[in-house]
Amino acid sequence: MIDTVGLVFVGFGLFFDLAGCLGLVRLPDVYNRLQASTKCVTLGTCSILFGTFLITGINGAGIKALLCIVFVALTSPVAAHAIARASHRGGVKLWKGTVVDRYAEDQEGEA
Repeated sequence: MIDTVGLVFVGFGLFFDLAGCLGLVRLPDVYNRLQASTKCVTLGTCSILFGTFLITGINGAGIKALLCIVFVALTSPVAAHAIARASHRGGVKLWKGTVVDRYAEDQEGEA
């Protein structure tokens, strides 16, 4: 039974990883692509790792999978934020259909 639940988590993770890869190809600018890739890694990869933990159980591989989940959950959003902030400061233009740029509004308020 627990193996079936683990396989469901792996399938769920594969779906999110596939959706994230499609987002990288289809979305128009670096900021939207970062959003897609961050969701992909956080939900997809962590689900695959949790499914692996459920399938393998509490042993060396399972504990490593849990530690990887914690590491990915902590570093992925921080890295995406740093890349987006550096891109904005570096002058990478937003997509023409972008409605609001809160970061630029915050910079105007500081001046």
